[in-house]
Amino acid sequence: MATPFRILSIDGGGMRGILSGQLLVALEKKLQQKTGNSMARIADYFDMIAGNSTGGILACLYLCPDDNNNLRPMFSAEEAVNLYLKYGQDIFKDEIRQKIISQGGFTNDKYPVDTLEALLKKYFKDKKLSGLLRPCIIPAYNITKRSTHFFTQQDAIQDQEFDFFIRDVARATSAAPTYFEPALVSSFAGQSYPLVDGGVFANNPALCAFAEARQFFKNRNAVHNPKASDMFIVSIGTGSEKRSLNYDVAKGWGAMGWIFPVLDIVLSGAVDTVDFQLQQIFESADAAQNYIRINPELGEAKPEMDNASSHNLDALKAAGQASANENNEILENIANRLING
Repeated sequence: MATPFRILSIDGGGMRGILSGQLLVALEKKLQQKTGNSMARIADYFDMIAGNSTGGILACLYLCPDDNNNLRPMFSAEEAVNLYLKYGQDIFKDEIRQKIISQGGFTNDKYPVDTLEALLKKYFKDKKLSGLLRPCIIPAYNITKRSTHFFTQQDAIQDQEFDFFIRDVARATSAAPTYFEPALVSSFAGQSYPLVDGGVFANNPALCAFAEARQFFKNRNAVHNPKASDMFIVSIGTGSEKRSLNYDVAKGWGAMGWIFPVLDIVLSGAVDTVDFQLQQIFESADAAQNYIRINPELGEAKPEMDNASSHNLDALKAAGQASANENNEILENIANRLING
């Protein structure tokens, strides 16, 4: 097949989604300039979008159908990232009462979920997963069954058991433990699912997308065992700042001392591992050019996923724009590949 199956994957990372969002604003503008179509959108040029947590919300925004034309996207890439800049402080509001109750996230969820749920309902309304414009894969984790859960538009179309309100998909994939309470969402078949952020196992969902796309691509095209050379994956990170741990300090830590460092290690390590695995998969198929990973620098921004101060929002936006400039040649290549196949 001449034209590869095009996949966009977006990592989780809370407010650091502004970084990936700004890169995709730059990519969308390049697509508009190269095609001469000011209405060109990210969803027009990818066959599948994967996203976890903040990346899952972005995926839903890019694929959400317009109220007046369900064949076109409601949001541009710029409108999507602007929602983070506009409402970030409301979602991660530093309330004294909640801080006391939760003891900073140790004894209860760090933030009330009311604002996030209200915003998701405001923007996604009663639209369904099955109504998204393209296939997708958005991970979450079932805390009762202790099993992975994947929201996919392609399955939702086939069976109500797998169909949900988009707002519930976004809520579930972003239910980060210690930050927000788990989500209890119901499919249109009436089955309830207690879910948390898919970042507990797939903060970088690109490999999940690769696996899902192989099956979807095979079913759609009757191709036997589609390979890496049949796909084109663009994987976008949310910034990486690995903080050094002092050996002399760490060797005296017990469970309490390791709680937050080990979480950071697991998340960043899993993200890097997926990148390594996909590099090997594509290189072994002589298709290294079909896998592109951009993980932007944080610049002056702070790495905490819930830092929504005005200063940090501005710093994240600036860092995202700087990364787009630094990766201009790569974004040019991506745009050309998306347009020309």
